Amino acid sequence: MLGLNGTQFQPDTLQLTGIPGMQMGQAWVALVFCILYLISIIGNLSILALVVRETALHQPMYYFLSILSLNDLGVSFSTLPTVLATFCFNYRHVGFNACLVQMFFIHTFSFMESGILLAMSFDRFVAICDPLHYATVLTNSRILAMGLGILAKSFTTLFPFPFLVKRLPFCKGNVLHHSYCLHPDLMKVACGDTHINNIYGLFVVIFTYGIDSTFILLSYALILRTVLAIASQDQRLKALNTCISHICAVLAFYVPIIAVSMIHRFWKSAPTVVHVMMSNVYLFVPPMLNPIIYSVKTKEIRRGIVKVFYKSQS
Repeated sequence: MLGLNGTQFQPDTLQLTGIPGMQMGQAWVALVFCILYLISIIGNLSILALVVRETALHQPMYYFLSILSLNDLGVSFSTLPTVLATFCFNYRHVGFNACLVQMFFIHTFSFMESGILLAMSFDRFVAICDPLHYATVLTNSRILAMGLGILAKSFTTLFPFPFLVKRLPFCKGNVLHHSYCLHPDLMKVACGDTHINNIYGLFVVIFTYGIDSTFILLSYALILRTVLAIASQDQRLKALNTCISHICAVLAFYVPIIAVSMIHRFWKSAPTVVHVMMSNVYLFVPPMLNPIIYSVKTKEIRRGIVKVFYKSQS
């Protein structure tokens, strides 16, 4: 579809959508989202402050946890402006270019989370399978290099997305199905040849989620082999217990992704509300759950929280 000057038509603004069928309960939905954001932001900021403040937590495992918390804050702040505008102020319009920027950051932080979880699985692999060289393998400089590498990988693979979308005409309306901008959602209202977008999107998913999840499974297969070779049952349980928090974080991240993919592929006739709710779970639940998981399941984090609490009381 061409405009009057012969250029491809793109709307000035796109219209965001809340949760279908829940218009009457929008105030309650807004309250739920506000609570999720508060838990996520306060929880991840607390983890960061705790790791910085407590010298006992200046270890590779907690440095990776800090990177994960920073990334989760990025996910939360990427969606926060439009979600709050949609549900709290009933303002449902976003500029086209602003939507592309939000799309880029949401997907970048989401793909970064997968890479961070892979780095954390490598940390657990070294800690259990080669504990004598743990401190020499995971030095501060290498942890920093891994963090920058994850950022560079996600940034470079996602960088073409806004330009691939911007070249398309939009002739199927300007109404999106979420309260934030996602690449698949934009493809539903774009027309013209979207094959490049779809093929590149599939490549990025396989290159990121596919490879990362494969190596996470491989690392845990090697960890399990090492643990089963330990003679003492108490030592086995102690070794596995150090992995519980990370396993929960991996499940909290990958299970919603798998569920969204399965519904999209095998239940295309599912009501729109199902797709919207699963996408919300995929973006909002991991940043909220991760600080809770590590606070509950990691003894050193719990000790740090108790220590800070008693200091504030005194």
